[in-house]
Order: sequence, then structure tokens, then C-alpha cells
Amino acid sequence: MGRLILASASPRRKQLLEQAGVEFEVIESCVDENIRGTAEEMVAELALRKARAVAEKIKGEATVIGADTLVSIDSKVLEKPATRAEAFEMLKSLEGRKHTVYTGVAIIKGGVVKSFVESADVFFRPLTDAEIYAYIDTGEPFDKAGGYGIQGRGALLVEGIEGDFYTVMGLPLCRLFLHLNDGT
Repeated sequence: MGRLILASASPRRKQLLEQAGVEFEVIESCVDENIRGTAEEMVAELALRKARAVAEKIKGEATVIGADTLVSIDSKVLEKPATRAEAFEMLKSLEGRKHTVYTGVAIIKGGVVKSFVESADVFFRPLTDAEIYAYIDTGEPFDKAGGYGIQGRGALLVEGIEGDFYTVMGLPLCRLFLHLNDGT
């Protein structure tokens, strides 16, 4: 596979690649993430921006992976909450309902770009306000799209999932490795 670079500072994406047993390095992309569109359009564009920003910095041959994840409910995109009130509002909108998580991935190798978007439906159980505030008090919601992390304490909020669990975590490993192993 050669030199592999993750264009992300996400600890979850780093953890997933480590779990997959591949050698890689991390180079943070630091791109402008202000963008509008549907969640699917946004994650596709942001993943590409991240991969391109890092690909332009490096010397020599490498494969660069950029990724971005967003949550959508009722056609509204839920990014990372900045305040306790935003976290509560997000989690309250998700409780007892289905929402969709989108993860976009862009792979750049030798100037060739390959990209895709995966989605998974997540079902939250009904929650009380006290349960939502207790979860917010853990601090976990503030660096995660939609205000929760399925791989952490947020798992207690999730009743079920349809689709790839790793898409919800932020890096659809199976599809990523299918793309990486077909020579691109």
C-alpha cells in the first residue's frame, strides 16, 4: 500500500486505522469547514478539501485519506455542538427517533482522486431531559457531530443502527480498504 497518510486530527479515525493494523501517519489538514449544502454534499466536499490540503503539502509518493462525518435529521445538518444548550437541543431532537449519519471519504494517490459517501441510520431510544443532561455532563458531546459518540457513553442512547457501524464512528473501514486495495 505504500505510505499512507490520514488527513485528520480525529482520534476516532486514528483509532480505527490502528485497529485495522495498518501503518500510517497523521497530518492535520486545517481546512475551512464553512460550507453549505445537504449533509451528503458537505461531507463529500469536506473530505476532498482535507485530502487535497494534505496531498499538496507532502513530498514523494503517498496515499492521502480525508474524511468528514455529519449527522442529519429532518434535512437539518447537525454538526458539533459548541455549548451545553446546543448539545441539549441536538440530543433532544434525536431522542426517540431515527437520524442519518453521513461519512465522506476522499483518497488521493498520484494525483488520482477517488471518493465516496457512506450513510447509516441510527435509532435513539426515548430519553428523559435528566438523561440528556447527564450525558452532556460527561463532556463527550462537544467534539462529535450530532452531539454524541456511538463508541463511547453515547452507545447508551442508541437503540439500533442500520448500516456500517464504522460509518457512524467516522471512517467506513470496509469500503475504504476495498478502494485502497484496488490500486487507487
